[in-house]
Amino acid sequence: CQPVPKPESRVEVCDLNPCPPRWKVTPAGPCSSSCGLGLAVQLVTCVQVLHGQEVLQEEHLCPVAEKPLTSVPCVIRTCSYEWSFSEWSECSTSCGNGIQTRQDFCLSSLTHKPVNPLFCRRFPKAVVVRGCSAGPCPEQEGPVSPGAELQPVPPAPQPTGAAAGTEHGHKDLDVPLPAGPQEQTKPGGGEEDTARRCFLCVCGNLFLNATGIINMTGVESRDCTVAIGRPLREEISVTILESSLNCSAGEVLLFSGRMMWRTGCRKLPLSLINSRTNTLIVKQRVVLPGNGVILQYNSRTATKKYYQDCDQQLFGPQGEIVNPVQLPDQRQEVVCRTFITVAPRQRISIRALNTDLGPEGNQTHFNYILVRDVSTMKTVVFHGKQQFLWQSTGSQAEIEFHE
Repeated sequence: CQPVPKPESRVEVCDLNPCPPRWKVTPAGPCSSSCGLGLAVQLVTCVQVLHGQEVLQEEHLCPVAEKPLTSVPCVIRTCSYEWSFSEWSECSTSCGNGIQTRQDFCLSSLTHKPVNPLFCRRFPKAVVVRGCSAGPCPEQEGPVSPGAELQPVPPAPQPTGAAAGTEHGHKDLDVPLPAGPQEQTKPGGGEEDTARRCFLCVCGNLFLNATGIINMTGVESRDCTVAIGRPLREEISVTILESSLNCSAGEVLLFSGRMMWRTGCRKLPLSLINSRTNTLIVKQRVVLPGNGVILQYNSRTATKKYYQDCDQQLFGPQGEIVNPVQLPDQRQEVVCRTFITVAPRQRISIRALNTDLGPEGNQTHFNYILVRDVSTMKTVVFHGKQQFLWQSTGSQAEIEFHE
């Protein structure tokens, strides 16, 4: 640019309007807790710069949606917590086999006082229910096995005809499967009565067929839940054929699985939902009688492997679970899991009939069994040779066998 005359440098005022009001945050105050998670209070004010000075303004002049929090989380140091327990209760029976229970609570090692159980959720918790024996009952002729009621039973006969929409067995599932709800007609009844009862009893059922249609319209309950289950190597897809849900009234449809969670109401018809695993739970909430959805489900080979080779899937109403055994040359960092899914109207009870985790001296890490309640994601750990009884709050549970 040397041949071209250079213009003089100039400074011009580009905008004389004052800057808009903005939020100002002062440093946070002290943490409300001496250890663990607490809250620190910070002062948030609305200010505006006028002639180089900050002038305090009314809060409504600053953008409400951008206002910073007045309380922020803070952690000074990690607290130490542990589970503590009350004494065992007396045996529930005066003779024969029963159970004993005890209360658990989370204890702070700093104050030695109970705190919210959420602080202990990361720590393994010992058994809170155990078996006990008060001696033989007079009317008993001989000893009774404490797990006699848990022995496997053959599948009940499958319903036919109007049984569409109930639970079914499948040749790929090597466990006892429940039959559908009773559908016998009363004397003098006809096929219409049978179909109507099955139509209204769709709620709370487990569907095990490879494909099917589930009609959830006209059900009498406000909340209607169904479950779909397939072998581990498959995944489930659902298409909503019809929907009469009133979204403005708060009616909604919820889909949940081990690897997905989705809710919806508007634009449901012809939408496709993929479970990503072999189980899917569908929950419908209606406000107005008669509303609901009609859905069609199909199963197919999973596109991705979401399970270990030693994992198991159980759908049966009762049976035995045996810890999968690995040979010494097969030892890997693999956790073998057992998934249990029952009908949504049912709950799961697991009793340890025999626990032999091997001699401690020969193990690098002490073996333990982990049981997870899927509905609450609460986990309990059992170890040693002590028998235990565990009960779920929902219809799904997972068991992990750790080396």
